[in-house]
Amino acid sequence: MSLFIQKCKNFKFQAPLPKKTIFFNALILIFILSLFFYFSFSVSAYHFDFVSLLEYKNKIIYGFFQTLSVSFLALVCSVILGLLVCFFSLSKIIILRFFATLYIELIRGTPLLVQVLLVFYIIANSLGFDDRYVVGIFILSMFSAAYLSEIFRAGILSVPIIQIESARALGLSERQIFLYIIFPQALKNILAPISGQLANLIKDSSLLSVIALNELTQSIQEVNSYIFATLEGYIVLAFAYLILTLPIAMFSRYLERKYQK
Repeated sequence: MSLFIQKCKNFKFQAPLPKKTIFFNALILIFILSLFFYFSFSVSAYHFDFVSLLEYKNKIIYGFFQTLSVSFLALVCSVILGLLVCFFSLSKIIILRFFATLYIELIRGTPLLVQVLLVFYIIANSLGFDDRYVVGIFILSMFSAAYLSEIFRAGILSVPIIQIESARALGLSERQIFLYIIFPQALKNILAPISGQLANLIKDSSLLSVIALNELTQSIQEVNSYIFATLEGYIVLAFAYLILTLPIAMFSRYLERKYQK
């Protein structure tokens, strides 16, 4: 066990592979996957009809950008709320720490689907508020903020305490210590995890379809009910989410390599 931990500590990202090697391996992977899907669907004798989806392309495109806007606004709100909860969890005031712990454990300990149903159909409806777009952003923000607050807290605590004590000994104020000592180092450590959380946030937005928010998943489900091209619709849905999340995953890997050097 100790040997495994030591190897993990000494782990370093390998240098990027040559582009020719990446391209060749990608071709092999695509070929294998193509064969797998070809034989899978040939056995079922399913006839694809992607052309029928073109009639509803505007609806699908609208859902795509709706997912993008909901995810972006939820990320902005969750960053602000996550920072607030993070400061609460690090506060010397016991009641603030208790509130932060309760919030984080409550949000992370219950499924997002349950939170969506409870907030929209019980809390929002009881308040007479039925704007699905705003409620969807609120739910995703509350959910993501719990995870972001822990990322922020881990980033702040990753700064060696000796640096903070040295800064205090030099006469720096708490504000200066945070701005010039803690923040730059914490930011470096949390950029990659935040990128991963954004990818999760985009995928989690698909659950807003249960409250009939016209995002990507809901749009595909409605199109499927019109033309009964269920398999084609969900294949398009999968590729649409890949278009949104793959660049984020690649950027996250880039940040990990950059800051591990």
